[in-house]
Amino acid sequence: MSSQDEPLEVWIDQDLCTGDGICVQYAPEVFELDIDGLAYVKGDDQELRDAPGATVPVPLTLLQDVVDSAKECPGDCIHVRRSRDLVEVYGPDAV
Repeated sequence: MSSQDEPLEVWIDQDLCTGDGICVQYAPEVFELDIDGLAYVKGDDQELRDAPGATVPVPLTLLQDVVDSAKECPGDCIHVRRSRDLVEVYGPDAV
């Protein structure tokens, strides 16, 4: 399995979120702004995961949109990591 085929998960650090909504523009299937003005990840059930550090799987079809969200985020608060070993591959702590 190549690294690009590995299961990935994404989470948002709400302490750093600026509420710009750029992530929602890129990947509305994965990100949503809540009534508090901050972005959260949401699962296939469309429910927001509002617990600190809550993750959702990154659908392979949306990987580029999620990666672009992480790159363009002014708050540097979007973290994409491998599910297997939790190593961040996109985001402010990527290795």
